[in-house]
Amino acid sequence: MDGEPGENPTLFPEKVGEKLRDARQAQGLELSDIAARTRIPLRHLQAIETSDYSGLPSPTYAVGFVKSYARAIGADEVALARELRAETSSLFAAREAYESYDPEDPVREPSSGLVWAGAIIAVLLLAGVGLWYGTDLFRSSGAAPEPAPTETPLATPTDEPSPTAAPVAGNGQVTLIATQPVWLRVYDAAGTRLFEKEMAAGERYDVPQAANAPMINLGRPEAIRVTINGSDVAPLGTPGRAIKDVPISAEALRARGTGAAPAVAPSPAPAASPPAGTQRPLPPAFRADGNSTAP
Repeated sequence: MDGEPGENPTLFPEKVGEKLRDARQAQGLELSDIAARTRIPLRHLQAIETSDYSGLPSPTYAVGFVKSYARAIGADEVALARELRAETSSLFAAREAYESYDPEDPVREPSSGLVWAGAIIAVLLLAGVGLWYGTDLFRSSGAAPEPAPTETPLATPTDEPSPTAAPVAGNGQVTLIATQPVWLRVYDAAGTRLFEKEMAAGERYDVPQAANAPMINLGRPEAIRVTINGSDVAPLGTPGRAIKDVPISAEALRARGTGAAPAVAPSPAPAASPPAGTQRPLPPAFRADGNSTAP
């Protein structure tokens, strides 16, 4: 109708949520895309686009969500945040109702007697803790007397025989003890591997007593100490020379003997030389003239 004013867009200004929604739709984005970019819950983004901020706890949350939304679509986050503060000023101001607190209210303010009682109890508790952990005042009085230790007679040297002197009975437990790092392999008569690794110094291996004719491959025999029931036996080989297929059952090791070095027989003393000028006697098979005296 002539004379009527035209529609003025400034009479109903576009809200912040509507601006964000229009910008999102212009870029062909879904609201779920904005939620994935900003990590803002979808329900909060829907509330912002509909200008329903009742579900947000404070204007700080609303402004922060709007800024993140604006950055996700490339809008001016500063201007939109300023518009949002003006748009929601009345909404959040109505919520800020604080409960008045009167310091003189006897219901809320503890009495001086209660305060003093609490302080005294705290001091007593601290003193008790200090006496309990710092002294033996309470613990020594109520503690039960410890029973006197019973005397155990000392064993005489004849009570237990020496391990090396005890005879090895039965099948016997063969133990390999590494005196230095060394590689070895233990297997039985059927070729089944029982043990194979590089042993560290001090490491032990007990050969199974039920093994069928156990044998050993060893690179350095001098690096392995062998015992049967704790008693040392002879070394497995010459130092520095690898050994292979050496039996290490208790019977085979007993046949090798103990680890003690054999005694060396004294060498016979050289015969005394005859005095000077004395003719050496000829062997009994010859006479003085050089002819044979065969019987």
